[in-house]
Amino acid sequence: MTNPILVEVTRGGVVESAHAGAVAVLDADGGVVLALGDIDRPIFPRSAIKALQALPLVETGAADRYGLTAAEIALACASHNGEEAHVATAAGMLAKAGQSVAALECGAQMPMRGGAQAPLYRAGASPTALHNNCSGKHSGFVCVACATGEDPAGYIRPEHPTMRLVTAAIEDVCAHGLGAAHRGTDGCSIPTFAIPLRALAHGFARYGTGTGLGPARAEAARRIMAAVAEAPFFVAGTERFDTTAMQILGARAFMKVGAEGVYCAALPELGLGIALKCDDGATRAAEVMLAAILRRCLPMSAAQEQAMQPLMAPRLTNWNGIHVGDLRAVGGLG
Repeated sequence: MTNPILVEVTRGGVVESAHAGAVAVLDADGGVVLALGDIDRPIFPRSAIKALQALPLVETGAADRYGLTAAEIALACASHNGEEAHVATAAGMLAKAGQSVAALECGAQMPMRGGAQAPLYRAGASPTALHNNCSGKHSGFVCVACATGEDPAGYIRPEHPTMRLVTAAIEDVCAHGLGAAHRGTDGCSIPTFAIPLRALAHGFARYGTGTGLGPARAEAARRIMAAVAEAPFFVAGTERFDTTAMQILGARAFMKVGAEGVYCAALPELGLGIALKCDDGATRAAEVMLAAILRRCLPMSAAQEQAMQPLMAPRLTNWNGIHVGDLRAVGGLG
């Protein structure tokens, strides 16, 4: 199946670029509300499922044992900018578990946002693993290992007890076995599994409602979403789509970007889950796709719709601030 064009980029009234993709919106019973393109082709969700990977942090009691705050639980779900507050919060999580940056196995990364790089340049310092956009997730894994009496060393390996808990949580929430799935290695070195958009959307509908999940898992999901709603800055950061949209919509929508043009989201009050993939991996097009789905599915107040408008139809400006083009949803999303 050839996926449809869902986002166009214009310049001077002419379509300069076009982005194809696939979208799945399902309810918690597995009913399809919207399907565009091939929703049964396995894709790597990458960081879009960090909220699922964070479930053992709450379920094992690690979050309570170490007194993790809403910001720290949100950071466990984050692909953050590496801003000073992100770095300090990850370091704080490790300290609560009696660990340091040396325990992290995600690798050092320059902060993703230019403004966050400035303190390092001024100090003549190099980035550490705390600056890695996945440092919160990895700090959460270290907390799980320590709280369950496991040596955190090697927690990124598929066979480590912590990673086994993470994999089992993904399987359960998405009702999709990963044993036969294609397995790769994510940018932060943990395993990543190719999962169909249909299963991902179903999983996020279940995550957002608790339908089909055991009581402890449903409560853990609720707690994680509440933490993100309380502290959305920590799931992404300054001038990021995820943070901005959740600051506008609050607990009505949980969303998370993944590398290579992926998004997963939950709309708890509607009982819906969303999963999408932009074929060429363009994040800016995936953001427009998600914004269009939110506008289509989620009733918004006039103030919310106005605040979301720059995310729904981003304006392109040049270095002189001149408006030169736009991104727009088209096809089944337009």
